[in-house]
Amino acid sequence: MPSYLVQVSYTSEAVAALVHNPQDRTGIIRKSIKNLGGKLIGSWLSFGDYDVVLIADMPDNVSAAALAMAAAAGGSLKSIKTTPLLSTEEAKAAATKASESGYTPVQQ
Repeated sequence: MPSYLVQVSYTSEAVAALVHNPQDRTGIIRKSIKNLGGKLIGSWLSFGDYDVVLIADMPDNVSAAALAMAAAAGGSLKSIKTTPLLSTEEAKAAATKASESGYTPVQQ
């Protein structure tokens, strides 16, 4: 099953609500992912541009997009970024295919 890195930034209102009423959102996230046929691998609080980072295995891109759309539609996120992750074997296969693609760069 494909893996995805999901990075989330909360709105300032959502952060204020979490400060006022601290809660562990992992169960809600896990249930949503499971309902879409996936599995939550891990979830972490992070510093910097994103407040939460998670890794999820999802059946396909459509399911991963559905997760992002559902989360974004809730109104408590400032941004959400979903990045497909390739295994080492997939990366090697991609490099092999790239070498066979016949692509040539722009000549200067």
